[in-house]
Amino acid sequence: MKKWIYLITLSVPLAACHEGGKTTKAGYAGQQHECVQALTKIIVHDILPPPVASRMYAYCNIAYYEALRGKYRNTPSLFDSLHGFMPVTLPDSNTTCDYGLSALTAFMQVARALVFSKDSMRAAHAKLLQPYKVLDGKTYDNAVKWGEKVAEAVLERARSDNYRETRGMPRYSVFAEPGKWQQTPPEYADALEPYWNLIKPLKMEAADACRPEPPVPFSTEKGSPYFNEVWEVYRISKNRTGLQDTIAHFWDDNPFVVKHTGHLTFAHKKITPGGHWMGIVGILCEKYGGNEWLTAKAYALTSSAIFDGFISCWEEKFNSRMVRPITVIREFIEPEWVSMLQTPPFPEYTSGHSVISSAAAEVLTGLFGDVPFHDNSELPYLGMERSFSTPRQAAEEASISRLYGGIHYRSALEAGQRQGTRVGQLFRGLF
Repeated sequence: MKKWIYLITLSVPLAACHEGGKTTKAGYAGQQHECVQALTKIIVHDILPPPVASRMYAYCNIAYYEALRGKYRNTPSLFDSLHGFMPVTLPDSNTTCDYGLSALTAFMQVARALVFSKDSMRAAHAKLLQPYKVLDGKTYDNAVKWGEKVAEAVLERARSDNYRETRGMPRYSVFAEPGKWQQTPPEYADALEPYWNLIKPLKMEAADACRPEPPVPFSTEKGSPYFNEVWEVYRISKNRTGLQDTIAHFWDDNPFVVKHTGHLTFAHKKITPGGHWMGIVGILCEKYGGNEWLTAKAYALTSSAIFDGFISCWEEKFNSRMVRPITVIREFIEPEWVSMLQTPPFPEYTSGHSVISSAAAEVLTGLFGDVPFHDNSELPYLGMERSFSTPRQAAEEASISRLYGGIHYRSALEAGQRQGTRVGQLFRGLF
């Protein structure tokens, strides 16, 4: 009998930043928040894998930053600091131009080129264009032309980063090898983005530049370092506290969780790990007075660090190919055991959320310091919110959530945090 799939799509409320043709005190910073939120909404709708989503966030936010540089001329260009971009000459300083419109144009043109739901992106763009209708024709045209020029430079880099080539590569083969990754229940899905290590990094010299130490050697012998890690996952699953349960759910960030009920299959859409951290960037900018330039820098550098973090992590995942806890626990401890969080379809070591969260936290700490914040970015999806003392504390909680959820060993979390911190430090060197 056929299984019917019901998809639940959740929207993100967009905060208004312009009223009556005038700019509020949030200025263009508020505009960028809306741009990112619109992109997040489409990423959720299109069910994009976390690595793919990270590429979209990075390119769109780099475009916004570079277009806004026309207004902040003494600031460094990311085109000069990151790999693969051709330099673009700023407009003459005497040119009449609204660089907020340029930044909006650059972001949206890149986004439309990368997303599947292009009509939704056009609609979001049209809404954000309304306040600029009061501009005279020359100013408007100059702004759009500069934004389009920046967007084309970003898209030229995107066309040469190997993404297109990886779309046509052969299906990843999985063999029954002890200690190596096997497809996991309930879907036994194919490996997700097995060739992501071929994507050209933005700041790392190569995909393996921040490679972690090797994983704990696989062993089924009781008392061995590896099997002790397996037992820790199992014990926590049987004695999980209410707080551990909350932490695991809050940081799940699985964009497509599938649940089976009889002959029905229900799928729940959520934001990706990168999308969650984009929400945190917005929260920190608004809480700590991020003007349009600091906001542009925070989004561009954080999303770029996350982009490189996924490349670094995926390079290690498909190099070590470590087996997931659910496979080992079902074979050696409890045949019907189920992890609290759905195990994602790729190897275990290192933890992706640990890597990219640590990379993001490193950048945000460099920009804002060890500052507290209240994270409500999951409210539209889970109805949950949490408070953190610093960005690094949030990253540590995101990491340990994978152990509480039953999908990672502790060593993959700790190594992933160190790996992500090294990635993030590369981008801290840019400011």
